[in-house]
Amino acid sequence: MAEILKGLPVGQALDEKTKETVERLKERGILPSLTIIRLGERESDDAYLRGIHKKSEKTGVNVNVLMLPEDISEEDYLREVKRVSDDPAVHGVIMMRPLPKRISFNKARALLDYRKDVDGCTDGSLAGVFADMGHGFPPCTAAAAMRVIDYYNIDVAGKLVCIIGRSLVIGRPIAMMLLQMDATPVICHTKTADVKALCKKADIVVACCGRPELIGKEYLSEGQTVIDVGVSWNEEKQKMTGDVNDEEALAIVGALTPVPGGIGQVTTSVLMSHVAEAAQKLNGETT
Repeated sequence: MAEILKGLPVGQALDEKTKETVERLKERGILPSLTIIRLGERESDDAYLRGIHKKSEKTGVNVNVLMLPEDISEEDYLREVKRVSDDPAVHGVIMMRPLPKRISFNKARALLDYRKDVDGCTDGSLAGVFADMGHGFPPCTAAAAMRVIDYYNIDVAGKLVCIIGRSLVIGRPIAMMLLQMDATPVICHTKTADVKALCKKADIVVACCGRPELIGKEYLSEGQTVIDVGVSWNEEKQKMTGDVNDEEALAIVGALTPVPGGIGQVTTSVLMSHVAEAAQKLNGETT
């Protein structure tokens, strides 16, 4: 039976470190603060925001939601992004997405100070991840997967890692961070020939393709570690599911992150830690 790599203890350990950092900064009169720019009220955003507010209570990070009207013009939206980015009292900013087609996300992210980009969307943050420059922040979900790998002492050096998905939010950043840890990452996508055979050869599989329960027994082999980053809703089974078919995977692999209860439990903890770290850097502290 596979070991279940639960996210809860990972998040709790990270929250404690963040809380210590926040308390130390507060003694200096600095309140680490996150501003969430929200456009209209989408029900799909509510659960994520509730999770952020809970982590705010646990860590002491201050969270403000800037609610903008759903019909706001691109000009006014961009003005608000620039205003928040320039506010010295704000240390971290995230923009709830997707944005409507009339508003260019590329224009918006170009206005955000990469030092306050706590979810890795700016060119500065992505350059920091890809070139290992130590500035900016990786996307929170990708960083959460790496936190789980570190917490459970999963040795990646010299290991073949098959990453199923090539997005800038998860697949490609994870590949770069694993490469920096001396792993051998292979990114698979819809045009990759014989993905199943590649996955079977891997020591570690990272599933981040957004296809519910796509990864079944025909992709997996004994002893593998499987990091499931996908989150979907299975209408037929009326449950949340990941990109991995848990029932089939658990009978084969050595270790697996569950959905729910895996990477998602760590993502908001990573966000809080990024805000605290940004506050440190912006106020002249090394991390």
